[in-house]
Amino acid sequence: MEEAEEGEQQHQQQHEDSRGGTLMMQTDCSRTARSEEDRDTLWDAWGSWSECSRTCGGGASYSLRRCLSSKSCEGRNIRYRTCSNVECPAESGDFRAQQCSAHNDVKYQGQYREWLPVHNDPENPCSLKCQAKGTSLIVELAPKVLDGTRCYTESLDMCISGLCQIVGCDHQLGSTAKEDNCGVCNGEGSTCRLVRGQYKSQLSANKLDDTVVVIPYGSRHIRLVLKGPDHLYLETKTLQGVKGENSLSGTGSLLVDNTTVDFQRFPDKEILRMAGPLSADFSVKVRYTGAADSVVQFIFYQPIIHRWRETDFFPCSTSCGGGYQLTSAECYDMRSGRVVADQYCHYYPENVKPKPRLQECNMDPCLASDGYKQIMPYDLYHPLPRWESTPWTACSSSCGGGIQSRTVSCVEEDMQGQISSVEEWKCMYTPKMPIVQPCNIFDCPKWLAQEWSPCTVTCGHGLRYRVVLCIDHRGIHTGGCSPKTKPHIKEECTVPIPCFKIKEKLPVEAKLPWYKQAQELEEATAVSEEPSFIPEPWSPCSVSCGVGVQQRSVKCQVLLSFAQTIADLPLDECEGPQPASQRTCYSGPCNGEAFEFNPDDEDLENERLKDIDELYDWEYEGFSECSESCGGGMQEAVVVCLNKQTRSTAIESLCVASRRPPPLLKSCNVEACPPRWEVGNWSSCSLTCGVGLQTRDVFCSHLLSRETNESVVLGDDSCKQPKPTLVQACNRFDCPPAWYPAEWKVCSQSCGGGVRTRDVLCKQRLSDGSILELPETFCSPPKPTSQEMCENEDCPPKWYLTDWTQCSVSCGEGIQIQGPVCKKKVKTGEYVVVNASSCAGLVLQQMSRPCSLAPCTRPKLGQKTNPQITGLRKIYIQTRKQKKLQFVIGGYAYLLPKTSLVLKCPVRRFRKPQIIWEKDGKHLISSEHITVAPHGYIKIHHLRSSDTGVYTCMAGTSQEHFVIKLIGESNKIISQASRIREEETMKKIQKNEAYNRPEKYQTANLSNRSKTEKQIQVSDASSRYDNIISRLLALKPWSEYYVDPADPQESFERNISSEDYHVVEHSLANTVAIDIKRIDDVIQSLTQQPVELHDNNSRHLLSQLALELARSYVENHEAPVFKADHKPVSPGRSEHSLYKPVSGFSSSWRSSSTESEVFEPHEILPEHSLRKPVILRKISAAQHFSASEVVTHIGQTVALASGTLSVLLHCEAGGNPKPVISWVKNGEEVTYSNRIRLKSDDSLEILEPVEADVGFYTCNATNSLGSASVSIAVTLAGKPLIKTSRTVLINTDAPAIAVDVGSVVKTIHATNVTIHCQVAGLPEADVTWYRNKSRLYHSPRHSHTLFLGNITYSDQGQYTCKAVNIHGDVSESTQLQIIEPPPDTSGAERLEMLLSEIGPEVPSVLTSLSGSTLLVSTGGAALIGCPVKGDFTPHITWLHGSQPLNSGTKLAHQILEGGQILQLTNISRNHQGEYTCVIQKNPSDSLAQKAFLSLQADYQWALVGHLPCSTSCGNRGLQHPQLRCVLNKKEANVSHCQEKPKPSINPIACNRRDCPPRWMVTSWSTCSQSCGGGVQTRRVTCQKMTGGGISVPVPNDICILSAKRPVDSQSCSRQLCVEWATSSWGQCHGPCIGPRTAVQHRQVYCQTRDGTIISPEQCQVLPRPLSTQNCLADMCSVQWRVSPWTLCTATCGSYGFQSRRVECVHHRTGKLVQEHMCSWRSRPSNWQRCNMAPCENGMSCKGWIY
Repeated sequence: MEEAEEGEQQHQQQHEDSRGGTLMMQTDCSRTARSEEDRDTLWDAWGSWSECSRTCGGGASYSLRRCLSSKSCEGRNIRYRTCSNVECPAESGDFRAQQCSAHNDVKYQGQYREWLPVHNDPENPCSLKCQAKGTSLIVELAPKVLDGTRCYTESLDMCISGLCQIVGCDHQLGSTAKEDNCGVCNGEGSTCRLVRGQYKSQLSANKLDDTVVVIPYGSRHIRLVLKGPDHLYLETKTLQGVKGENSLSGTGSLLVDNTTVDFQRFPDKEILRMAGPLSADFSVKVRYTGAADSVVQFIFYQPIIHRWRETDFFPCSTSCGGGYQLTSAECYDMRSGRVVADQYCHYYPENVKPKPRLQECNMDPCLASDGYKQIMPYDLYHPLPRWESTPWTACSSSCGGGIQSRTVSCVEEDMQGQISSVEEWKCMYTPKMPIVQPCNIFDCPKWLAQEWSPCTVTCGHGLRYRVVLCIDHRGIHTGGCSPKTKPHIKEECTVPIPCFKIKEKLPVEAKLPWYKQAQELEEATAVSEEPSFIPEPWSPCSVSCGVGVQQRSVKCQVLLSFAQTIADLPLDECEGPQPASQRTCYSGPCNGEAFEFNPDDEDLENERLKDIDELYDWEYEGFSECSESCGGGMQEAVVVCLNKQTRSTAIESLCVASRRPPPLLKSCNVEACPPRWEVGNWSSCSLTCGVGLQTRDVFCSHLLSRETNESVVLGDDSCKQPKPTLVQACNRFDCPPAWYPAEWKVCSQSCGGGVRTRDVLCKQRLSDGSILELPETFCSPPKPTSQEMCENEDCPPKWYLTDWTQCSVSCGEGIQIQGPVCKKKVKTGEYVVVNASSCAGLVLQQMSRPCSLAPCTRPKLGQKTNPQITGLRKIYIQTRKQKKLQFVIGGYAYLLPKTSLVLKCPVRRFRKPQIIWEKDGKHLISSEHITVAPHGYIKIHHLRSSDTGVYTCMAGTSQEHFVIKLIGESNKIISQASRIREEETMKKIQKNEAYNRPEKYQTANLSNRSKTEKQIQVSDASSRYDNIISRLLALKPWSEYYVDPADPQESFERNISSEDYHVVEHSLANTVAIDIKRIDDVIQSLTQQPVELHDNNSRHLLSQLALELARSYVENHEAPVFKADHKPVSPGRSEHSLYKPVSGFSSSWRSSSTESEVFEPHEILPEHSLRKPVILRKISAAQHFSASEVVTHIGQTVALASGTLSVLLHCEAGGNPKPVISWVKNGEEVTYSNRIRLKSDDSLEILEPVEADVGFYTCNATNSLGSASVSIAVTLAGKPLIKTSRTVLINTDAPAIAVDVGSVVKTIHATNVTIHCQVAGLPEADVTWYRNKSRLYHSPRHSHTLFLGNITYSDQGQYTCKAVNIHGDVSESTQLQIIEPPPDTSGAERLEMLLSEIGPEVPSVLTSLSGSTLLVSTGGAALIGCPVKGDFTPHITWLHGSQPLNSGTKLAHQILEGGQILQLTNISRNHQGEYTCVIQKNPSDSLAQKAFLSLQADYQWALVGHLPCSTSCGNRGLQHPQLRCVLNKKEANVSHCQEKPKPSINPIACNRRDCPPRWMVTSWSTCSQSCGGGVQTRRVTCQKMTGGGISVPVPNDICILSAKRPVDSQSCSRQLCVEWATSSWGQCHGPCIGPRTAVQHRQVYCQTRDGTIISPEQCQVLPRPLSTQNCLADMCSVQWRVSPWTLCTATCGSYGFQSRRVECVHHRTGKLVQEHMCSWRSRPSNWQRCNMAPCENGMSCKGWIY
């Protein structure tokens, strides 16, 4: 620190001294050369920059220069710059604090103090002022701080030489660059957006806190203010997902996830500030603590995390001759560093997508060829790609502002003038034309009403009128206004002067003259330019008194504006409702008219007589209109107050109210109503925002009776009117972002619990119905759960395997077993053990596996140990005849007679000459048949039945046995026990001779017999294997892989003495070997099986064992391979010895039966002998992954590595004639190329191998005698590879088939199927088999071949072979299907002939494996035949269901033709079901065939009663018959009886009695308003309907007792009053569609009557006016103009072409116009070929024209 201060003072002193003209410094040797500016002054060049004053956090560096004059120089001799502008680590501390702490060890006022910095001194910020800790003492310890110290804590300005220097955000001195609100230096604030808002707490009893706002990572300048009693706290989540929480317990600054938080708490508010940028996502939450609400205001700048980023240039458009290339822009997520969809960047309006940049490329000229010189690709006649647009669509509105759109695409024109669309980026060098524009922005025409006229009367009620005009936006009277929104031109008016004559009230039919006049005035319609209905005046009333009829004609007319004449049109040319052409009229009462009412009441009559002289009285005068138009309505007699003298009506107050006659009603319009639509109310909106839907019920209804209000719902076809709409849109506005959980996915388990999941995304539904997917930060928590437990049922019980048992031994090799247990999985996911009977019908397999524990403890050194015989615990089975075999003591051998064998006894710690051999407990000595050698082995010559038995090798106290059995005819096992039983008869004959022998011999014989019996027990113990061995001999799984081996050499005896004492398992020709433990495991598994599953599981276990034997046989009996080196034959060594090749192939496929024998190439074949091809094998060097060049021979595996440059596959073959070599890859012929070549020696070379080269390469050698093939596997870095076949194998007769995996197998049942899975890979891959995606536990782990024996229908499915090693895995599948065997046509035809002879008309059917079906009638007969394949006579048993058919069966039947035909008679319901014929060929072979018998249904109509009476009283009650479709008196579906005729049954009368008094209502009157809300009324009276159909009125009080009085008024027509409105036609400037023909548009919109524009869907039931029409436009008088053709580019040949200019011009002015105006005509070609004649003398074209 002191050195820094001294250096600072030194250079400052130099600076101050130079000002006085004295140079107080040494010469700087590192000074740079003087600049041109310095040469014009007296200054020397600037020196080098000093070291930075700080290592981080922003320091200062200076440079000095000297004055070369004795006088003073103008300017400064020192300059500064900033340096070390990197952030300091957090532990470095504050720079000003370091300077203060440097004075801690200097006494001040006699004592040491700890000094703390004083920041932001407003008077002198560059002085070092410090405060003593714990006191208020502030002292200036230095006049200036070190260079680079910040002037203020919140600024980049720094102190240099004691002065505060301005530093910009670019860290440059004197710079004015500032950070914008987003933290970008010199930015314009486009990378963030301001977020401000307010949150108000919502108190809730079960809610203690809530989220105010989530502030994302990188936000800046955050400020929140809470006003109220609640408290703020923070939750954070970093980008790595680490969560945190801070309770903000006290006022002050704190660090939260590396972000400084300034928090202040006041009694009534809290303030939270964070300068940012935030290093995590901050969730600001509020915790409710008071009863009052709190308000939080917040503001911050949120970064725009999705921004546009310019891409690199796209590839050039051409490869030569000059092209172009463009850039584009992609949306980039700043947080994750990934490119995302463009919609994320479009979400922010501040994001402006960069415009593409265009540059030239590939400017080198193209090479000329064939006399053709390429011209510049883009010239005047071949321009760059350009934007082309379609004509604008019609404006969406004819006035008031609409929009129109068009399609813009990027097109390119080729040399022939053909225009085609290309990618848009090719046109991005120019701005894309807009696709939407506003149109018809002028105001729509509106109605303008004038002043009202005076009232038409001088007293009382009258009318007044006014003029209404349609005015457009120019103020001109024109058309275009909707007639429906036209203000009314007349209204009633009242003059407040009483008239002398009182106003009269007339019946419904009577109309006052002024009302008629007003009605005529109102109905007067003017002819317009649109076709409209024009009614003529009404004719006079047809009668002079009473009710009559008026008529008028209605025409469809149109005003021809150009001729100002009116033309009549057909009525269907006019739209809208047609005015009525007839109406009723009333001409007053007729004299002497009779009334229906004649009162009988005596009191009323007396009153009339008393008042007969009165002037006014009540009278009936006609009836009102019928209350209903159909279905039965009511008419009410009209009662009027009549002047007796004038017979004119008067006001009702002039008549006595008590004398008013009672109401009189009569029925009317009783005919049934036609079907009509019934409409329900709209439902609530399906969505509260976005675009929701409202629905309503609409159905076609037919009213039967209005009295009973009974109606019938019919099909939609019955209603002739258009069906009202069922759906409408609602709530069209954007929704806030919200969580959208998807549907739950399928449960992970179909039963027994499980888990189901769903996707939960943050989305926003927009007002156009689309849904925008957003980041999760846009949605408020909590997020709905995406996983839950399933609630399903318990799983059905089934067999499970228990856990593996403990190893059967405590050391060494043992076995483990999985036993069966019946369990079911409950819905909670737990397993519960249930009764075994629940699982009896399901397949059970018990598993076993070997286990290996620590080696058994051996005796310590020095201890005396017994001799040890090292035998092999194996069972040997001889498969074919062999001269001699060699075995090791300790096992069992099943051999063929006449085979010689050598049995050796390897022993440790014992001399071999002292070994003792016994057979069946008897000492064994050498003889002509058996040789006992002193080298520890015996030899038996030509085995015979007497040689079977137990051979024992004894070495001291140790002994080991070997059991020999013979395989006789029909695979019968000949053992010692069976031989002894055959000899027992002979022993009984010689029994007396044994008694006569001397006693010592007899004793010895008994002793030997006891030992013999002991050996027999050993032998009998082996009989447990006889059954399994016999069944394996029947299967013969090794027969498919048999290879004729070379004869073994008899060298064993000569080398036995020099043999090492460890046991080596030799490969025995024509012999398979099985571990005894494996057989014991199978036997133990079978003994533990339930009885009902024993046969099924034993078949599976034996199939598995057979598969293992087949594989073992393949591995141990490969084709012989002869060594390459011919060494001299030494004693004890044969010329050729067996050799097992070592290669990368696994043995499971190397020895596949599909590949040929392979021999050493040094084998010499005689030239004159003919021989089939054989492929010669060599041993390749070991392969390495890093090898750049790989050379290998046939039968090897090649692993491609990243450095592999080439692969050479050798294949040499021998044969006579010489074979032809060809190569096949994965079953397809190799396609040769520059990279894959066939060399002269027939080897295949692959250069620069790629992943596509991976596969099996097969070398095929072919001559006239046959062919041979062997494969080489090429893998990728040792990854497993499976050889597959894509064939479909169909087998109908073979008992056994074998296929490669990948094929489809269709075979008959009971076939043995072998599926090969040939695998290659380095290291060797583990192979696992699966069936229908479930692992086959009984398949060996490394089994490359799957054997399925005696397959049944349950074996069908997909079998998958999966190979796995450290480099990866691969799998292939084979589909196995069971098909029916081909029918035995001879047996089936014979049986069909028998069936036709027995019953020519009787239905018959033949049984089959899958089941046939026969349909018969009740009471009839049926014949079922059981076809038998072959000529033998089998035993046939018939079953019905699962019960046998015999004489005790109740079903009527008879069995004919030796059981082959079953005859059924008098068939009833009991005969239905399944019939099975079981064909028993022999006791162990049977076949079941099935047939199904069903009864033919007989459906008919039946009367099951009558429907309820249509009415409960009155005279209209009817009961209609009720018919049902029945089958055997049981109801069936109606569809079965549709073709049956219905019986004719008339309805009957019912309930013909008086009805109780009840309320009767008339139909609702017409609504007072057609829309917008009105009122309709009806009359309600209390009536009593008699049994004769007469309605009698009764007092209302009677009906009130039984029912509430119905309402007599209701609101109606609440829907908006809407109509289509149009603007005036626009100008004729649309797209040209023909000569002088264009299109003009107008706006068509839906509006209410008050002029409010609404959604067009509201008017969709109304006919919509046209919005476009053709018009004449001079601008469309255009044509294509072409220039003359240019000279041809060649005089001959086929390369010449010429061009011309094609332009669109105006027909009259000849001026150029845009080409799209001529688009209605085809564009002439601007390029063509020319001078196509061939050049003379075969020369190329010459004389190019330039």
